[in-house]
Amino acid sequence: MTKENRHMTEKAVEKARILSEALPFMKRYAGETVVIKYGGHAMGNDDLARLFATDIVLLKQVGIHPIVVHGGGPQIGEMLEKMKISSSFVDGLRVTDSETVEVVEMVLAGTINKQVSAAINSAGGVAVGLSGKDGNLIQASKLRRTQKDPDSNIEKILDLGFVGEPARINTHALDVFQGSDMIPVIAPIGIGPNGETLNINADTAAGAIAAAMDAKRFLLLTDVAGVLNGEGDIIEKVDAGTAIKMIADGTIGGGMIPKVETCLNANENGVNSSVILDGRVPHAILLELFTDDGMGTLIGTGT
Repeated sequence: MTKENRHMTEKAVEKARILSEALPFMKRYAGETVVIKYGGHAMGNDDLARLFATDIVLLKQVGIHPIVVHGGGPQIGEMLEKMKISSSFVDGLRVTDSETVEVVEMVLAGTINKQVSAAINSAGGVAVGLSGKDGNLIQASKLRRTQKDPDSNIEKILDLGFVGEPARINTHALDVFQGSDMIPVIAPIGIGPNGETLNINADTAAGAIAAAMDAKRFLLLTDVAGVLNGEGDIIEKVDAGTAIKMIADGTIGGGMIPKVETCLNANENGVNSSVILDGRVPHAILLELFTDDGMGTLIGTGT
């Protein structure tokens, strides 16, 4: 055997070993629902987007039911800037007037949704793009925030406009996909009680869908490695009680707080466990689901 042939054989054996080690994990998740919140740098990078699409197709091929919920904040911001429409934020939520919500729907349910669906289709899958308005998938209510006046100490209600939060998920619409080879790709747009369009935070929408579908895993792809401890190291696993204490003592802070709270809420309402992981790592989903070490931070006590 030549040196080149030996090298090729060693590579083939390594690939076979990896597949063999992944088999028990594939069996664990076979027939289960996995909801993936997709956004951030992973969605904006062409190479990572292609890898994400192939990973989603692989999940479907091995008998797992992936549901993709995507964001698109930066793309919305770019379009609003191009159209010279100003916008502001309250607690990380975009204040959305009637003009802005039209742009939000156009970008999320139009451009981005079709791009993600097309990438999955190009990788060999059968992706179907939806918004939460289709089939009354995400029935929503208007979201309001309160703000305390520092001088009078009186709380006032802030109207964020056409910003919503999920009130009910129509699981029947998603059950249809689970009995087929199709992969739902969902834009976080909801329909309000009077038929109005409501802009919903993608993390929140994904968590609500994961809970309603009793997902085995809710994967929240971010631009950070996971939840960090006081020394800056990744925490591999944290239960609900500990996570709440870490928020209270400031170990978990900033933008990570709403992500952890979304995971905790999903777990409380039907999800086995949630994971916050780094979407910038190639094949992050496969590394999380199909390896012993996993990726990121698992929140919960489920298997």
